[in-house]
Amino acid sequence: MWKFGKRVIFLGMLTGLTSACAPNDLQESAPPLLASQTASPREPWLLVDTKADTLSIMRGGQPVKVFRPIALGSSGAGIKFRRGDNRTPTGVFRIGWINDQSRFKTFIGLDYPNPDYAERALREHRIDRMTYERIRAAWITGHTPPQDTPLGGQIGIHGVGVGDPRIHSAGINWTSGCVALDNHQIEALRPWVRKGMRVEIR
Repeated sequence: MWKFGKRVIFLGMLTGLTSACAPNDLQESAPPLLASQTASPREPWLLVDTKADTLSIMRGGQPVKVFRPIALGSSGAGIKFRRGDNRTPTGVFRIGWINDQSRFKTFIGLDYPNPDYAERALREHRIDRMTYERIRAAWITGHTPPQDTPLGGQIGIHGVGVGDPRIHSAGINWTSGCVALDNHQIEALRPWVRKGMRVEIR
């Protein structure tokens, strides 16, 4: 009976966290990315290594600071096909917006879906030409791409926020497709990040 009770409590805590990457973390008024905000070889960028379970602040090819462990989507990482598949998308992205009032403490939004995902989805008939053009136009002009397409959205890097930190420290992939750090780690990462920063998830 005790084992069953513990399982119910654990599942309840997990349910509270798995609604990650929610729409209220998007700042609709985020200004567009400017050409001057794009990454240069000397500027820091973020590397999420889903095999090593790390997020690293990189300068060139060298890590400056490494955070571990991270949590991913409950379906793991790879090619994200659709909204609600709970998969963390791999690829190269830019930071599109930052919400410091998120329920996940800080939410660092990525410009997913990017043109690579849009082109693949168009070829596979998962989106129409108009949706593809909306995504491509947003990327070209430095705006956050539409978050309401069948490909999903609200993908970012965030903390645990008001959730139970024990779920994160247990090594469970608990997000809906984001990359999560604990609250202390997201605080340490925050001063490094800016809109337009390169983020590679692999």
